Amino acid sequence: MSVDPVAEQIELAVSVQSGTARAAVLGINDGLVTNIALILGVVGASADPSVVRLAGLASLVAGACSMAVGEYISMRVQVELLERLLTAEREAIARNPDGQAAILRGVLLRDGLDPTAAEAICRQAARDPERALGIYSRAVLGVNPAELGSPWASAFSSLVTFAVGAFVPLAPWLVGTGPKVAPISFVLGLGTAAVIGGVLGWQTRRHVLWSAMRQVFVVSLASGLTFLVGWLLGTAAS
Repeated sequence: MSVDPVAEQIELAVSVQSGTARAAVLGINDGLVTNIALILGVVGASADPSVVRLAGLASLVAGACSMAVGEYISMRVQVELLERLLTAEREAIARNPDGQAAILRGVLLRDGLDPTAAEAICRQAARDPERALGIYSRAVLGVNPAELGSPWASAFSSLVTFAVGAFVPLAPWLVGTGPKVAPISFVLGLGTAAVIGGVLGWQTRRHVLWSAMRQVFVVSLASGLTFLVGWLLGTAAS
């Protein structure tokens, strides 16, 4: 079955503006980096698997809940601000439709639209105030009034993806013990980071390998620094 590229682009744009895609990317990245760094930090201070498991699970639950709450509040404020802009614009169109039409016409002409086409759009918008609001908000404000975003969807997306990312480096500690578990956890985390980076590079039409290596570098840097701090604290405590 063929895929309509225009419909695919519209779906992607809606997902990005709604906040769910951004929440998912931030969630899985934060979950992975947070837990792999935390686990290696605890390993550096104490190799007791029970302590590592407890810290990893606590970080997964606390981090996922924190991300979900933060994402909900962030998106809720964003939606309320956009609604305020749209309400103010709706009132401005009702008070001074000619003035708002002139602003819209100027924006369309500035963007290179033919004067005849710009005039036709303004005349069409003038017949329906809600249509005028939609056209004005897209052209002038860069906002789609039909897709302001869903705080609940963003929060759920953030919660789930953070938990998934945080579970990856924790998984080996739940099924095994011994000195090989820490390297396996680290390698598994780096492999997942590479996959995430590669997928992001492919989705954004950037260099896939470069995006993957950048992700691996960030995770390695955070993990190395946290392990060093844990090792230093463990050495000082002993």
